[in-house]
Amino acid sequence: MGMKSTSKSVVIGGHRIVYDHYEANGPTLILVHGITTYRFIWRTLVPLFPAGFNIMAIDLLGCGDSDKPLDESYSIKAHATRLFDFVEELGIKKFHLIGHDVGGGVSQIFAVNHPERLLSLSLINSVAYDFWPVQPIITMRTPIVRQLAMATLDLGMLRVIVNRGLHNKEKLTKELMDHFWYPMKTEIGRKAFLHFAKCLDNQNLMDIESDLRVLKVPTLIIRGAEDLYLSEKISRRLHEEITGSDLHILEGGSHFIQEDIPEMVAQIINEKFLS
Repeated sequence: MGMKSTSKSVVIGGHRIVYDHYEANGPTLILVHGITTYRFIWRTLVPLFPAGFNIMAIDLLGCGDSDKPLDESYSIKAHATRLFDFVEELGIKKFHLIGHDVGGGVSQIFAVNHPERLLSLSLINSVAYDFWPVQPIITMRTPIVRQLAMATLDLGMLRVIVNRGLHNKEKLTKELMDHFWYPMKTEIGRKAFLHFAKCLDNQNLMDIESDLRVLKVPTLIIRGAEDLYLSEKISRRLHEEITGSDLHILEGGSHFIQEDIPEMVAQIINEKFLS
Protein backbone atom coordinates (compact mmCIF):
# COMPACT_ATOMS: atom_id res chain seq x y z
CA MET A 1 0.00 0.00 0.00
CA GLY A 2 1.20 3.52 -0.63
CA MET A 3 1.58 5.14 2.75
CA LYS A 4 2.09 8.80 1.97
CA SER A 5 2.48 11.25 4.79
CA THR A 6 2.04 14.98 4.90
CA SER A 7 4.06 17.01 7.36
CA LYS A 8 1.70 19.28 9.28
CA SER A 9 1.81 21.45 12.37
CA VAL A 10 -0.53 22.72 15.05
CA VAL A 11 0.05 25.45 17.64
CA ILE A 12 -0.23 24.25 21.25
CA GLY A 13 0.37 26.71 24.08
CA GLY A 14 1.89 29.18 21.65
CA HIS A 15 4.39 26.67 20.22
CA ARG A 16 4.37 24.73 16.97
CA ILE A 17 4.06 20.95 17.23
CA VAL A 18 4.97 19.17 13.98
CA TYR A 19 3.56 15.78 13.00
CA ASP A 20 3.51 13.43 10.04
CA HIS A 21 -0.04 12.64 9.01
CA TYR A 22 -0.78 9.43 7.11
CA GLU A 23 -4.34 10.42 6.41
CA ALA A 24 -7.16 7.88 6.10
CA ASN A 25 -10.77 7.48 7.17
CA GLY A 26 -10.31 4.66 9.68
CA PRO A 27 -9.50 4.75 13.40
CA THR A 28 -6.69 7.06 14.51
CA LEU A 29 -3.27 5.92 15.75
CA ILE A 30 -0.98 8.39 17.50
CA LEU A 31 2.73 7.55 17.81
CA VAL A 32 4.91 9.15 20.50
CA HIS A 33 8.71 8.88 20.34
CA GLY A 34 11.21 9.11 23.21
CA ILE A 35 14.43 11.01 23.94
CA THR A 36 17.19 11.03 21.24
CA THR A 37 14.57 10.40 18.54
CA TYR A 38 11.62 12.17 16.95
CA ARG A 39 8.89 11.18 14.49
CA PHE A 40 11.33 9.55 12.02
CA ILE A 41 11.66 6.52 14.33
CA TRP A 42 8.24 5.27 13.17
CA ARG A 43 8.94 5.37 9.43
CA THR A 44 9.65 1.61 9.13
CA LEU A 45 6.70 0.60 11.30
CA VAL A 46 3.92 2.74 9.79
CA PRO A 47 3.81 1.01 6.37
CA LEU A 48 3.30 -2.31 8.20
CA PHE A 49 0.04 -1.24 9.84
CA PRO A 50 -3.19 -2.21 8.02
CA ALA A 51 -4.51 0.13 5.32
CA GLY A 52 -7.17 2.64 6.27
CA PHE A 53 -5.84 3.73 9.65
CA ASN A 54 -5.44 7.46 10.22
CA ILE A 55 -1.89 7.73 11.61
CA MET A 56 -0.14 10.66 13.25
CA ALA A 57 3.50 10.57 14.34
CA ILE A 58 4.26 13.65 16.42
CA ASP A 59 7.44 15.50 17.33
CA LEU A 60 7.29 16.33 21.04
CA LEU A 61 8.08 19.94 21.95
CA GLY A 62 11.86 20.40 21.75
CA CYS A 63 12.33 17.51 19.32
CA GLY A 64 12.58 17.03 15.56
CA ASP A 65 10.91 19.93 13.74
CA SER A 66 8.72 21.11 16.62
CA ASP A 67 9.53 24.40 18.34
CA LYS A 68 12.32 24.32 20.92
CA PRO A 69 11.58 26.87 23.65
CA LEU A 70 14.03 26.45 26.53
CA ASP A 71 11.75 28.14 29.07
CA GLU A 72 9.04 25.46 28.88
CA SER A 73 9.08 22.15 30.75
CA TYR A 74 9.87 19.06 28.70
CA SER A 75 8.90 16.79 31.58
CA ILE A 76 6.92 13.66 30.80
CA LYS A 77 3.93 15.16 32.60
CA ALA A 78 4.12 18.39 30.56
CA HIS A 79 4.37 16.40 27.31
CA ALA A 80 1.29 14.37 28.33
CA THR A 81 -0.67 17.58 28.90
CA ARG A 82 0.38 18.85 25.47
CA LEU A 83 -0.66 15.53 23.92
CA PHE A 84 -4.15 16.07 25.36
CA ASP A 85 -4.19 19.62 23.96
CA PHE A 86 -3.06 18.20 20.60
CA VAL A 87 -5.95 15.73 20.32
CA GLU A 88 -8.41 18.36 21.55
CA GLU A 89 -7.18 20.87 18.97
CA LEU A 90 -7.56 18.30 16.17
CA GLY A 91 -10.92 17.04 17.46
CA ILE A 92 -9.74 13.44 17.94
CA LYS A 93 -12.16 11.76 20.33
CA LYS A 94 -10.81 8.19 20.54
CA PHE A 95 -7.55 6.71 19.31
CA HIS A 96 -4.91 4.00 19.62
CA LEU A 97 -1.82 5.33 21.45
CA ILE A 98 1.66 3.88 20.87
CA GLY A 99 4.65 5.16 22.86
CA HIS A 100 8.34 4.27 22.75
CA ASP A 101 10.97 4.94 25.46
CA VAL A 102 10.10 8.23 27.25
CA GLY A 103 7.10 8.44 24.89
CA GLY A 104 5.84 5.35 26.71
CA GLY A 105 5.95 7.34 29.94
CA VAL A 106 4.03 10.19 28.27
CA SER A 107 1.49 7.61 27.07
CA GLN A 108 1.06 6.10 30.56
CA ILE A 109 0.27 9.51 32.06
CA PHE A 110 -2.14 10.27 29.23
CA ALA A 111 -3.83 6.88 29.73
CA VAL A 112 -4.45 7.30 33.47
CA ASN A 113 -5.68 10.89 33.01
CA HIS A 114 -7.87 10.31 29.95
CA PRO A 115 -8.65 6.57 29.70
CA GLU A 116 -11.94 7.30 27.96
CA ARG A 117 -10.04 8.67 24.94
CA LEU A 118 -8.05 5.49 24.29
CA LEU A 119 -8.99 2.50 22.15
CA SER A 120 -5.71 0.87 23.18
CA LEU A 121 -2.29 1.55 24.68
CA SER A 122 0.95 0.03 23.33
CA LEU A 123 4.18 0.58 25.28
CA ILE A 124 7.37 -0.25 23.38
CA ASN A 125 10.64 -0.40 25.38
CA SER A 126 9.00 2.07 27.71
CA VAL A 127 10.28 3.84 30.77
CA ALA A 128 8.20 3.33 33.94
CA TYR A 129 8.27 3.65 37.71
CA ASP A 130 11.69 4.66 39.07
CA PHE A 131 13.89 2.14 37.20
CA TRP A 132 15.24 4.97 35.02
CA PRO A 133 16.50 7.51 33.81
CA VAL A 134 19.48 5.65 32.55
CA GLN A 135 22.89 6.90 33.58
CA PRO A 136 23.76 9.19 30.62
CA ILE A 137 20.56 11.15 31.23
CA ILE A 138 21.18 11.63 34.97
CA THR A 139 24.69 12.85 34.17
CA MET A 140 23.29 15.52 31.81
CA ARG A 141 21.81 17.31 34.81
CA THR A 142 25.11 18.54 36.21
CA PRO A 143 26.08 21.90 34.69
CA ILE A 144 29.70 20.99 33.97
CA VAL A 145 28.68 17.83 32.12
CA ARG A 146 26.02 19.75 30.21
CA GLN A 147 28.60 22.29 29.05
CA LEU A 148 30.93 19.47 28.10
CA ALA A 149 28.10 17.67 26.31
CA MET A 150 27.31 20.84 24.33
CA ALA A 151 30.93 20.86 23.18
CA THR A 152 31.25 17.14 22.48
CA LEU A 153 27.74 16.19 21.40
CA ASP A 154 29.03 15.16 18.03
CA LEU A 155 28.10 12.58 15.44
CA GLY A 156 30.62 10.08 16.84
CA MET A 157 29.14 10.23 20.33
CA LEU A 158 25.60 9.92 18.99
CA ARG A 159 26.66 7.00 16.83
CA VAL A 160 27.86 5.13 19.94
CA ILE A 161 24.48 5.75 21.64
CA VAL A 162 22.53 4.55 18.58
CA ASN A 163 24.79 1.55 18.00
CA ARG A 164 24.26 0.41 21.59
CA GLY A 165 20.50 0.65 21.05
CA LEU A 166 20.51 -1.62 17.97
CA HIS A 167 20.73 -5.40 17.95
CA ASN A 168 21.20 -5.71 14.18
CA LYS A 169 24.35 -3.66 13.69
CA GLU A 170 23.93 -3.59 9.90
CA LYS A 171 20.92 -1.32 10.52
CA LEU A 172 23.37 1.41 11.56
CA THR A 173 23.37 3.02 8.13
CA LYS A 174 24.35 6.53 7.11
CA GLU A 175 20.67 7.19 6.39
CA LEU A 176 19.71 6.22 9.95
CA MET A 177 22.46 8.36 11.47
CA ASP A 178 21.42 11.30 9.28
CA HIS A 179 17.94 11.03 10.82
CA PHE A 180 19.29 10.89 14.38
CA TRP A 181 21.75 13.71 13.81
CA TYR A 182 19.29 16.05 12.07
CA PRO A 183 18.10 18.02 15.17
CA MET A 184 21.58 17.93 16.73
CA LYS A 185 23.11 19.85 13.83
CA THR A 186 22.01 23.16 15.32
CA GLU A 187 22.94 24.67 18.66
CA ILE A 188 19.27 25.10 19.59
CA GLY A 189 18.64 21.43 18.76
CA ARG A 190 21.47 20.33 21.08
CA LYS A 191 20.31 22.71 23.83
CA ALA A 192 16.75 21.38 23.52
CA PHE A 193 18.02 17.79 23.81
CA LEU A 194 19.92 18.62 27.01
CA HIS A 195 16.92 20.54 28.34
CA PHE A 196 14.73 17.46 27.71
CA ALA A 197 17.22 15.29 29.64
CA LYS A 198 17.31 17.80 32.49
CA CYS A 199 13.50 17.96 32.74
CA LEU A 200 13.06 14.19 33.06
CA ASP A 201 11.89 13.21 36.52
CA ASN A 202 10.83 9.66 37.29
CA GLN A 203 8.63 11.02 40.10
CA ASN A 204 6.13 11.83 37.30
CA LEU A 205 5.72 8.08 36.78
CA MET A 206 5.91 7.13 40.47
CA ASP A 207 2.93 9.45 40.99
CA ILE A 208 0.71 7.32 38.72
CA GLU A 209 1.75 3.92 40.10
CA SER A 210 -1.57 3.28 41.86
CA ASP A 211 -3.52 4.62 38.83
CA LEU A 212 -1.88 2.05 36.55
CA ARG A 213 -3.23 -0.75 38.75
CA VAL A 214 -6.81 0.30 38.04
CA LEU A 215 -6.29 1.20 34.38
CA LYS A 216 -8.97 -0.37 32.18
CA VAL A 217 -7.45 0.48 28.79
CA PRO A 218 -6.48 -2.60 26.69
CA THR A 219 -2.68 -2.57 26.97
CA LEU A 220 0.20 -4.20 25.13
CA ILE A 221 3.77 -4.16 26.43
CA ILE A 222 6.55 -4.91 23.95
CA ARG A 223 10.20 -5.22 24.88
CA GLY A 224 13.28 -5.90 22.81
CA ALA A 225 15.08 -8.64 24.75
CA GLU A 226 18.45 -7.04 23.95
CA ASP A 227 17.58 -3.52 25.15
CA LEU A 228 20.68 -2.36 27.06
CA TYR A 229 19.19 0.97 28.10
CA LEU A 230 16.07 -0.10 29.99
CA SER A 231 15.80 -3.03 32.37
CA GLU A 232 13.49 -6.00 31.74
CA LYS A 233 12.09 -5.35 35.24
CA ILE A 234 10.22 -2.37 33.80
CA SER A 235 8.23 -4.39 31.25
CA ARG A 236 7.55 -7.21 33.69
CA ARG A 237 6.29 -4.88 36.39
CA LEU A 238 4.08 -2.95 33.95
CA HIS A 239 2.59 -6.28 32.87
CA GLU A 240 2.01 -7.37 36.48
CA GLU A 241 0.36 -4.12 37.50
CA ILE A 242 -1.75 -3.28 34.42
CA THR A 243 -4.66 -5.70 34.63
CA GLY A 244 -5.21 -7.79 31.51
CA SER A 245 -2.14 -6.42 29.72
CA ASP A 246 -0.21 -8.58 27.25
CA LEU A 247 3.59 -8.79 27.44
CA HIS A 248 5.82 -9.72 24.48
CA ILE A 249 9.60 -9.94 24.92
CA LEU A 250 11.11 -10.16 21.45
CA GLU A 251 14.46 -11.74 20.63
CA GLY A 252 16.52 -9.89 18.05
CA GLY A 253 15.37 -6.44 19.15
CA SER A 254 17.24 -3.86 21.21
CA HIS A 255 16.13 -0.39 22.33
CA PHE A 256 15.42 0.93 18.84
CA ILE A 257 13.32 -2.13 18.08
CA GLN A 258 11.47 -0.27 15.29
CA GLU A 259 14.74 -0.47 13.34
CA ASP A 260 15.71 -4.00 14.40
CA ILE A 261 12.49 -5.97 13.89
CA PRO A 262 9.66 -3.69 12.71
CA GLU A 263 7.72 -6.62 11.18
CA MET A 264 7.47 -8.45 14.50
CA VAL A 265 6.41 -5.32 16.38
CA ALA A 266 3.77 -4.44 13.78
CA GLN A 267 2.43 -8.00 13.68
CA ILE A 268 1.82 -8.03 17.44
CA ILE A 269 0.09 -4.63 17.46
CA ASN A 270 -1.94 -5.52 14.35
CA GLU A 271 -3.16 -8.84 15.71
CA LYS A 272 -4.03 -7.42 19.12
CA PHE A 273 -5.63 -4.10 18.22
CA LEU A 274 -5.79 -3.32 14.51
CA SER A 275 -7.24 -6.37 12.78
